[in-house]
Amino acid sequence: MTAKKKENKIFVLDTSVIIYEHNSIMNFDEHDVAIPITVLEELDNFKKGNDTKNFEAREFTRLLDTLSKDGMLQNWNSLNGSSKGKFKVLMSSGSKIDATEVFNDQKADHRILNAALKLQEESKGKKVILVSKDINLRMKAKSLGLPSEDYTTGKVKNVSSLYTGKTIYEKTNPEKINELYEKGKCPIEDVIDDESPSKNSFYILRSGKKSILAYYNPNEKTIEHVEKRSVYGIKPRNAEQTFAIHAILNPDIKLVTMQGVAGTGKTLIALAAALEQKREYKQIYLARPIVPLSNKDIGYLPGDINSKLNPYMEPLWDNLKFIQNQYHETDKEFIKITEMINLEKLMITPLAYIRGRSLSNIIFIVDEAQNLTPHEVKTIITRAGENSKIIFTGDIHQIDTPYLDSQSNGLSYLIDRVKNHTLYAHITLEKGERSELANLANELL
Repeated sequence: MTAKKKENKIFVLDTSVIIYEHNSIMNFDEHDVAIPITVLEELDNFKKGNDTKNFEAREFTRLLDTLSKDGMLQNWNSLNGSSKGKFKVLMSSGSKIDATEVFNDQKADHRILNAALKLQEESKGKKVILVSKDINLRMKAKSLGLPSEDYTTGKVKNVSSLYTGKTIYEKTNPEKINELYEKGKCPIEDVIDDESPSKNSFYILRSGKKSILAYYNPNEKTIEHVEKRSVYGIKPRNAEQTFAIHAILNPDIKLVTMQGVAGTGKTLIALAAALEQKREYKQIYLARPIVPLSNKDIGYLPGDINSKLNPYMEPLWDNLKFIQNQYHETDKEFIKITEMINLEKLMITPLAYIRGRSLSNIIFIVDEAQNLTPHEVKTIITRAGENSKIIFTGDIHQIDTPYLDSQSNGLSYLIDRVKNHTLYAHITLEKGERSELANLANELL
């Protein structure tokens, strides 16, 4: 029986795919890739600025220039590598179905649709597929008979089974629980029947009414008792918060992620545990990506740049004030936080201000990491220098950017890709501790 020949396809990429990942054009195996000229026009508007989309736009333009051997982009050019297909820029429109007339609008998305529809009419024997991170554009394409799909490179397949960092053992040998309390640790094979436990993973070991919190040390291959410990006046209220504090305080762990819904204490725990280690690091940075409200640019806000950014940074200041208010104004801990801010030993800043800087000898907390792309997360981590620890916090189900979802955001990607590494630990915070009212909203609304 003859093997079925693979179907030749042409993927048409829109602007959202390019600014999500500039080298996306290289990720379609042997298939051909087409870029509508309208996409280049939109990328030209993004080329100036320090945001990630500006970086991606510039890098894509450079890549396209490198790949165009003869400089004629309207012709099919070969992509690098013998296993790759070809690419071109779509100049033609004038398809039988005019998207600008159907939707009664001359917007760029409709010109992109027209270019893809024209290519579909001209490409006999090849399936033309529009690839977009914009779900509305994908729906419009399908309504016009044009196949469309999301850009799935780097997308986590099943977030419901995403690594949580914690395992519960209900039938632990009670003698081993006693031994852990007495000695603090024991060989993992004496406690857990698992030939390949995840590195730096956490356990709740139970035997009837007895229980103990534990951690797998991959360097010594031992299970160790995790004791509840306060950090800068903040006491953990549940097992997951205790595990998170343990991971951040562990000097062997350089990368930590915390995932959980609003009110589980992600940012508070991260900041308090970082402050606990202020003598070990030169600076503490707390940053978050700027996601404009209601899709408006921050320029519409009044005042100078600091005034424009204050609304976005306020939640981070709230956490810092909460920690500081655990102490009296005359206490040394209260005074120390004020001194750190004044001396810029503790800095709360937009994430865009961190890019390009060296991250040596610091603790770097990235809040709302679910609003980052996988490429942005990679860019941040690759800036880490000697004696640095990076902490990402966020809720993968609360995405504020239009082109990301629970499967394609940078936090999900990081958790899925880096699990079981000796430098990495993760914990999913499950229980809301902000207030009964906040828990009510998370559970019922």
